[in-house]
Amino acid sequence: MKNDSDLLNELINALTILPGVGIKSAQRMAFNILEKNRDKAKNLSDLLRLATEQIRNCNQCRNLTEQSICNICSDEKRDSNMLCIVENPSDVLAIENSGTFKGKYFVLMGRLSPIDGLGPDELGIPKLIEQITNSNIKEIIVATSPTVEGDATSFYIRDQIKREVKVTRIAYGVPMGGELEYVDNTTLGRAIQGRREIKE
Repeated sequence: MKNDSDLLNELINALTILPGVGIKSAQRMAFNILEKNRDKAKNLSDLLRLATEQIRNCNQCRNLTEQSICNICSDEKRDSNMLCIVENPSDVLAIENSGTFKGKYFVLMGRLSPIDGLGPDELGIPKLIEQITNSNIKEIIVATSPTVEGDATSFYIRDQIKREVKVTRIAYGVPMGGELEYVDNTTLGRAIQGRREIKE
């Protein structure tokens, strides 16, 4: 059943563009905004407008930034010999939050999926290969998702690299504190395949 207000219905429908937000969640959000948070909603509206106008892709790594070159690419303290290839800007954030990688990135903005119209050109792979060819990169870490498309993307990238460089794939496996009996078969299989030697 629709509401009497066409504008309210448009707001609800607009909120459903967010990932994981269905019509019921969108209704709750819309009513919450209008009943309790109008001032904060105006601030959110202003920030959304500014973000869509000013945030763009970095000219080097394709991550989201307000500058032509992002802070990571312009940071001379980062290890330019290591390049981590990820699918999305959120992956960069996740790896940065882990504090374990100090190299540079390349963001594909997706993974190979012909059905969705995502081929090498849409993912910027020709630009990536050109960067690798014209650089001193010694190791490429492919951090695409553990899916059929993610694997296909990693193999495609590896096959396009024409110079000697170490290409690795991040390991996927059992989470810290996880019990083996609750881990799905695919994850457990990858954990066994990605095993490492225990050293003293």
